[in-house]
Amino acid sequence: MSKRDTRVVVAMSGGVDSSVAAALLVNEGYDVVGMMMRLWSDESMGGAEHNRCCTPDQMQSARHIADGLGIPFYVLDTKSVFRERVVQYFIDQHRDGYTPNPCLECNRHIRFDWLLNHALALDADFLATGHYARITENPEGGWLLLKGLDPAKDQSYVLSVMGQAQLARTLFPIGAYPKTEVRRLADELGLSRANRKDSQDLCFLGNNDYRDFLRARAPDLMTKGPIVTSAGEVLGEHRGLANYTIGQRRGLGISFNEPLYVLAMNAVRNALIVGTRDELGRDELVAERMNWVSGKPPRASFSAEVKIRYRSQPQRASICTLDNRRVHVQFEEPQRDITPGQAAVVYADDVCLGGGVIAQFEGEQPMTNLPLEARDSRAIVPSARPLVAEGAQDT
Repeated sequence: MSKRDTRVVVAMSGGVDSSVAAALLVNEGYDVVGMMMRLWSDESMGGAEHNRCCTPDQMQSARHIADGLGIPFYVLDTKSVFRERVVQYFIDQHRDGYTPNPCLECNRHIRFDWLLNHALALDADFLATGHYARITENPEGGWLLLKGLDPAKDQSYVLSVMGQAQLARTLFPIGAYPKTEVRRLADELGLSRANRKDSQDLCFLGNNDYRDFLRARAPDLMTKGPIVTSAGEVLGEHRGLANYTIGQRRGLGISFNEPLYVLAMNAVRNALIVGTRDELGRDELVAERMNWVSGKPPRASFSAEVKIRYRSQPQRASICTLDNRRVHVQFEEPQRDITPGQAAVVYADDVCLGGGVIAQFEGEQPMTNLPLEARDSRAIVPSARPLVAEGAQDT
């Protein structure tokens, strides 16, 4: 099939990256269609009327760029499915004591499932985005997901939810370019309107703080409870677990003979667990909902590098598969901020092998020596929503 007969839907945002991606594909001779999603946003408590990823200005910019490229442009109303699969997940995960990364769920359920299916319904052969990542054929068969060429912009971490079916139908036209070259190409291609800032993780909040959002949408998350040491000593009262993050030191409102940090959040007992700096790091984790890009783990046990945050550096570790959906990761060196709800993404050099969601650590659920009223101050029912590991942000 020639490029002229190959239809590619480009997920456009009005920003530099997706605009250059669309222009490169047009120049290569593909049959290109621009598509933009209208996403849900929080309008409560003075929140923004529009999601930060699809404001009217950004929509107008994307439409203007599409017109300049001579390609059709469509806007899809994605509010309902985004609210259900991304925003509700964000709330549910906080309710269960996790700190979620909504971009992973957006890529898993919205961009490379819902949007990809709409692209295919338009008889498209591929969906293209402005992500900094690369796709190449695996010599052993199938497809490999590689890091973007620009290490400062690489987005393979939030793309670790993709599988073979998605990779076979996806293009990342700018993944082999550094950001500086993408901006130069934008100037060269006359894309002066494409000047939007990079996307942000919590795009649906407008300018609100996520704590204000949770306070309005899930007030039960602000239920007060005990602040306790890992040994079970009650030191004070927290203002709701959703107000805290792993590794936090300031704003705890307690006195102790040395600085204390948030070690964990016990959602079942509504307890904030704190400890000294020496207690903060640990050298292991369990990741659940594992998605292997190839469809299966490389081996039952192997060595690789693992990232525990989007902006963190990969760290050497031994990975042992517990079952098809869970792995145990043993790091060579302790990691300070292993946070349940964030992704643990596995790499072999530049190849992203897959990733999963960091699970609650067994040591985060002890405290049997707490007073009964502190241990049972809040009953939490975990979300019953099925979470499927199948297939950030574009700028």
